[in-house]
Amino acid sequence: MSTGIITAAYIVAALLFIFSLAGLSKQETAQEGNNFGIAGMTLALLATIADPRVDNVTVIIVAMVIGAAIGFRLAKRVEMTEMPELVAILHSFVGLAAVLVGFNSYFDAHDSSALLTALSDEARVEQNIHLVEVFLGVFIGSVTFTGSIVAFGKLRGLINSAALMLPHRHKMNLAAGVVSFVLMIMFVNEGGNDGALYLMTAIALVFGWHLVASIGGADMPVVVSMLNSYSGWAAAAAGFMLSNDLLIVTGALVGSSGAILSYIMCKAMNRSFISVIAGGFGTEVSIDTDKDYGEHVEVQAEQVAEMLSNAKSVIITPGYGMAVAQAQYPVYEMTQKLKAKGVEVRFGIHPVAGRLPGHMNVLLAEAKVPYDIVEGMEEINEDFNETDVVLVIGANDTVNPAASEDPGSPIAGMPVLEVWNAKNVVVFKRSMSTGYAGVQNPLFFKDNSQMLFGDAKESVDKIVHALA
Repeated sequence: MSTGIITAAYIVAALLFIFSLAGLSKQETAQEGNNFGIAGMTLALLATIADPRVDNVTVIIVAMVIGAAIGFRLAKRVEMTEMPELVAILHSFVGLAAVLVGFNSYFDAHDSSALLTALSDEARVEQNIHLVEVFLGVFIGSVTFTGSIVAFGKLRGLINSAALMLPHRHKMNLAAGVVSFVLMIMFVNEGGNDGALYLMTAIALVFGWHLVASIGGADMPVVVSMLNSYSGWAAAAAGFMLSNDLLIVTGALVGSSGAILSYIMCKAMNRSFISVIAGGFGTEVSIDTDKDYGEHVEVQAEQVAEMLSNAKSVIITPGYGMAVAQAQYPVYEMTQKLKAKGVEVRFGIHPVAGRLPGHMNVLLAEAKVPYDIVEGMEEINEDFNETDVVLVIGANDTVNPAASEDPGSPIAGMPVLEVWNAKNVVVFKRSMSTGYAGVQNPLFFKDNSQMLFGDAKESVDKIVHALA
């Protein structure tokens, strides 16, 4: 296949990726956007294989078949609740790929240039550009690789979700950046230096681990989004090293869109964008574990059913706990029964509900909950004052009044769903444990709040049965 046809295929694939991002921006067009993405990736792979410059096509096809089989199996097995950690671990693969491409590109070019006794000025400039591409590609890939593994561990519960507070941690991050920059200058000036590349890789791996470990659980959705951006830039760097225009364009699309999404999320959470991506810089907080919040009041499912039957307006605020319990299906059934009784039912979704942007929206759509009764935090917050009952199902940090009442809280300043303004609040939880951010929720102890303990799905099933 000619180079012109390959280039044309790459342009079409790039356009399909842009259409995919546009489609994924709305729930109504998400499926269409996903189809555009599949078509673009299929075209990109076929064009790459057909490129006459590509060798070892058989090996590539075998690798693709193996990878496709693993991906298909994972897609079938992974639950929606596990999607955040799956995304995180996939980001780590992109980072590792960028590292491997960087080392291969460096050693291949270094061996070739070593045969030359002298380089012309033009060749020297090209070599320097390539060395910078290699260095930055390996650096970004290494940070993405270990950072994504830590994010996976935190989301999976294998690593404590609390922020790692090492002494002088910000100075260590700054030192890692400065030393890496000095190593890059040395690497380029010497026309390649194996020791500098190895040392930078080790520093970047530790830097990526520490960067994400220093960020608390409340900010993990932003971290996942930022790692998505890092993986995009790592892919773009790999594209430069491989001289693959489509990989450069695709990586830039993913990198920039991920960064924009992270910025939007930080704005929604009243967080500093720089502080989050810099490993929690400037977020010195203290958690008062000895504070007495008073006593909580427990309620049973039958009482909640009676309360809902007598209500005129109900708002449901779901969280990650609902996803874990797979309670979205009985919640939808409960919603239908209440609407049949003339009760107005709506859903209030926090921008970072769950552990991945849009996680709750997908779960509710999966359960056939209509889009028109699902509203964002900014749309619904003013309506809590006129709401009879709020059901908090598996949410914690996103409904925590400490965000506005406690300046020393790790979630201080973060906009939350102001559910405590409703006449009655029922919180579905397994226990009185803290949320993902590791802080207690004063909502549980307010006079208008009651706790319904147990598995969320079983509790909602009991309420549905009582409503019949």
